[in-house]
Amino acid sequence: MVSVTKEEVLAKLKSVKGPDLEGNIVDLGLVSEIFIADGKVYFSLTVPAARAQELEPLREAAERATKTVPGVQGAMVALTASKEPGSTPPPPRPAAQPAAHSHAPAKPAQPGQPQGKPKTDVPGIATIIAVASGKGGVGKSTTSVNLALGLQATGLKVGVLDADIYGPSMPRLLGISGRPEQLEGRVLKPMENFGLKVMSMGFLVDEDTAMIWRGPMVISALNQMLREVAWGELDVLVVDMPPGTGDAQLTMAQNVPLAGAVIVSTPQDLALIDARKGLNMFNKVNVPVLGIVENMSYFICPDCGGRHDIFGHGGARDEADRIGVPFLGEVPLAMPIRETSDAGRPVVATAADGPHAKVYLEIAAKVRARLEELAGDGERAMPDIVFE
Repeated sequence: MVSVTKEEVLAKLKSVKGPDLEGNIVDLGLVSEIFIADGKVYFSLTVPAARAQELEPLREAAERATKTVPGVQGAMVALTASKEPGSTPPPPRPAAQPAAHSHAPAKPAQPGQPQGKPKTDVPGIATIIAVASGKGGVGKSTTSVNLALGLQATGLKVGVLDADIYGPSMPRLLGISGRPEQLEGRVLKPMENFGLKVMSMGFLVDEDTAMIWRGPMVISALNQMLREVAWGELDVLVVDMPPGTGDAQLTMAQNVPLAGAVIVSTPQDLALIDARKGLNMFNKVNVPVLGIVENMSYFICPDCGGRHDIFGHGGARDEADRIGVPFLGEVPLAMPIRETSDAGRPVVATAADGPHAKVYLEIAAKVRARLEELAGDGERAMPDIVFE
């Protein structure tokens, strides 16, 4: 592979005229720090907020120019809007009508809640759910994979979007390697294993590559992985959200037509404090909380068979009762779950009859029931539950 340098990219970008055809985007200082990984180039263009919509062709021109640099395999360019001090915001645009087949019933925004821009459905995907946590290290990604496999076991067509740009886990958890095939235009063919269609930044860059991106770059990448992937027909897309409640998470929750969210927490008080932040975030953007999962809930000693509540126990159940959302289940801290996850052979896919898979299957059944409850009588019914 031909090595690509930032200097080569900047030299090519000098051929792109700035707004109003004055100067070029490099000399005008519009180009952010350039990040290059595996022949793919990532950067953003800083433009006035009032002109962000009309300058989309500028972004496209910069992307096209970058792709002509020898050795460049692809480019991802985002627009970053900056507001000049004292400037007035652009007039509001007419709101688009929501799609008629959205599974989450529309809720009017409450006083003090952000309206956000209208969410547009993703063609072919009936329902999108998020799996989130207020902090990292609580087993959110492992829960996402096994929940997706559990939903698949009920007869649904399921995909997984790994939205954790900085720490993608799906390639390892699902034992998938290689690069996705690029179809016509910018559309990517999702990777697949165990019957799940999967997209992750981990397929596009090496596992040890540090993703040093600012918010707009992350949002642009997430939108492309969601909307420029040939998902086909899916009943459910499970989105493994980034941990925390920062800008990327909030923007994702605001822009993606989520039918609901699953919150993952461990039992201890510190984790529950962070889990509440995740709950509050989804409440503010009118996304129903499907329920809470208590991960690493207890430990069964493999030698004596005794149960130990290493991190405490029942905190997530108590929190669910307190705020009035469903409690979905307790996942034990168990060696088989860790070992199968590290090996890329999730426990629900490889030991479906075992006690640990049973926990996830029960959680998946509760999530599905909650989705059907929210869907309403006028929505497309999901297939009948069939256990093989």
